[in-house]
Amino acid sequence: MSDHKERDYLLNDQGEGPIKVSYIFPNGDRYEGECDRSASGVMKRSGAGKHTSAGGVIYTGGWLEDKIHGRGTLQHPSGALYEGEFQENMYHGKGTYTFPDGSTYKGHFHNNRLEGDGAFTDTQGRVWTGEFFGKAAMGLKMQHTLAKQA
Repeated sequence: MSDHKERDYLLNDQGEGPIKVSYIFPNGDRYEGECDRSASGVMKRSGAGKHTSAGGVIYTGGWLEDKIHGRGTLQHPSGALYEGEFQENMYHGKGTYTFPDGSTYKGHFHNNRLEGDGAFTDTQGRVWTGEFFGKAAMGLKMQHTLAKQA
């Protein structure tokens, strides 16, 4: 928000706590949520908010110093969905990523990469667990469900 002329509508102009805004960027993106005003007067997204890009990407969750930070949900027009922790605009911490084909990864992320303990569930419902290192995942184990016999 700091790169654009302010066209926001302040709902709290007492200077106390977060300021609620509704802001439309010149490129058509939209932000509705909380902001803080820096000492120099620049508005920055901080707190809870929803950002909808002109291309259809929707982020709902926490912001800090104009960056996606904390818990949130990022939806892509392709159907991909990430729900979890963010740090400085990246998937970072625990989260669940659902791929457009319906397969999912639930586990740890580090700077937008699958990294650490996790579980990948493929489109047939098979669950693979183990250590993930970006695109590599050596030694994964498939979980088996034993059916009870009558």
